[in-house]
Amino acid sequence: MAVMQLADRILAVRAAAIERGVAPVADVLQGVAKARIAETLRALDLETADRVDAVFALLDNEHRSWFTTLPNDVKFCEGASIAHVGCHVGILQRGKSKLDREGRDYWIKPLREIGAIEPIYLDSHAKLFLPGHPKAKSPNSAYRLDAAFVEILRAPELEWRSKLAAWSSEDAKRERLRFRAVQAEATRAATDTAHADLIRACCDVYAPKFLPGYDLLFVDDSDGDRVSEVEREALYGTGLDLSLGDAMPDVLLHHRGRNALWIIEAVTSDGEVDHHKVDRVREFAKRCGKSDVGFTTAYPTWKVAAQRQGRHKNVPPGTYIWIREDAAKQFRAESFEV
Repeated sequence: MAVMQLADRILAVRAAAIERGVAPVADVLQGVAKARIAETLRALDLETADRVDAVFALLDNEHRSWFTTLPNDVKFCEGASIAHVGCHVGILQRGKSKLDREGRDYWIKPLREIGAIEPIYLDSHAKLFLPGHPKAKSPNSAYRLDAAFVEILRAPELEWRSKLAAWSSEDAKRERLRFRAVQAEATRAATDTAHADLIRACCDVYAPKFLPGYDLLFVDDSDGDRVSEVEREALYGTGLDLSLGDAMPDVLLHHRGRNALWIIEAVTSDGEVDHHKVDRVREFAKRCGKSDVGFTTAYPTWKVAAQRQGRHKNVPPGTYIWIREDAAKQFRAESFEV
């Protein structure tokens, strides 16, 4: 039997609740209604409908966690991925489609920057959440509300404003974020970072050898800002403007003389350059006036390459494969029309 996709699972949860005659989501979670969330975010100059609903989702202690490998007594509020929050808001709360996962830049990032939402990571073996996001683009990356921020949301009417003022002071914010950074670094040091290591090898070994003349513009090797200010300036300087709707590669390079692009996807578990990504990146290149775009899928080992391609066979003709453990060669995929 095929595994049901997340959105379909949540649609089924919502439909079952309605059939029982109950609301898919309670009006109050952990003693907090949306009106209090909106008022609090307004005081921080951060109020939007999506952020209010995202915070409300992360208060959900009634539904079990949507990480299916966790025990049934682990609640949604203990850790939820971007996809989980997007489905909670779009489907469970609003009865529509899930929010775009790239919307994290709008409805997660601003709250993460002030420490209201903290990044965490599901250790599948230990079945517990650890601080930080040690693996870029990992499906185990998640978020939860800061405990002190939840206390503010739950505080009596006469107390919450003073609590918020103390919590949001610059000194408190700096200390909170510094402490989280130390925790996250400890998690990163203790966690396998194979994907980030492969991305670095693509930049330091593959690109200089096989892509002479191409300059590195962008590297997506973390779950922080999708595009740093330095990278954004470099992109603008070459006439490129990555938007939320564009396919985000692991590595983006530019050849000024040829006015051409090259993207690299580093694969340790999934994420090859497939037909869909080729089409989207070509649309992006055409929109930005680029003459051509090339593609490489990188694997750490022959074993990983064989496992992935033996199952999916999704590397398009005209694109390249590079295997880190056999770094002196690259392979071009060709098709034969019968």
